[in-house]
Amino acid sequence: MSLASAGIEARDGVLVGPVRRPTNASRNQKGSIHDDATASKLGFRGGTVAGSIHMDQFPPLLLEAFGSAWFERGSLSLYFTNATTDGEAVQAFVTQPSSAATDAQVKVWMDREDGLRVAEGTASVGEPGEPTALQTRDLRASDPAELRMFSAIQAGDSLGEIEIELPAKDLRTRIERGLLTEPLAWYVEDSPWGGPVAAPSTTVGLLYRNSSRQLHEHTGGAVGLFGAIEVAQVTGPVLLDRTYRVSSTILAAGQSPKTEYVWFEAGADDLASGLRVAQMRMLLRFMKASSSLYAD
Repeated sequence: MSLASAGIEARDGVLVGPVRRPTNASRNQKGSIHDDATASKLGFRGGTVAGSIHMDQFPPLLLEAFGSAWFERGSLSLYFTNATTDGEAVQAFVTQPSSAATDAQVKVWMDREDGLRVAEGTASVGEPGEPTALQTRDLRASDPAELRMFSAIQAGDSLGEIEIELPAKDLRTRIERGLLTEPLAWYVEDSPWGGPVAAPSTTVGLLYRNSSRQLHEHTGGAVGLFGAIEVAQVTGPVLLDRTYRVSSTILAAGQSPKTEYVWFEAGADDLASGLRVAQMRMLLRFMKASSSLYAD
């Protein structure tokens, strides 16, 4: 298969992806940030497209930049700056590395068609010798006394461990329904590593699911949204139809004027070999206005 999708251009040292219109695949989840009514009530223009969906737009560019090694030892580290709604046109950009780069990190970003910045960060392959975009962020832990949702949470707390299988049919169904922005043949067919591999949003789902359930118990029913996500393949790729042991740990909790938030890390180990396959750093925000703990 061709590593890069049609429509990628090189402009002044930057790989520019085609304009795409991501689908808000979770718009029917009533009471979530993806639901038009709920999102509008909280000050958004409508139900938002998940940041993990935006990550799916980058692999064709990263394969062009780094080759298939990106699925083995690559990262994508994004801080989300503005939300988009269903079908809004966006474009992904990746700075080109040097032609011989095997250990490199580059800047990446996504813009809405009108130029509004949607996300920015870094992508890497191998051991670039510098921190990722999210690893340089000040986590700004707050005084627990100032928090209502996460006053009992401390750095180092475990969010538990769970075994999760990634069925290939789930990603195949999403692609068949037109819900994956940039489908690659490797997501549904044999890949250089054997079976089909996970898309970034699939890997996020694997590493996020259990942590989300644990954190929501503290929020008084608050609506959550992704603030930042970094996914890294350690001994990748993440293969479908495999079972992984997922564990996660709190990094920090804090607040902004409208949200309380948690930074956490999660890792997936292959159940058969015990090897760490992938890991994630995430900023998860919860809207104060939607929490019963802020009802006053």
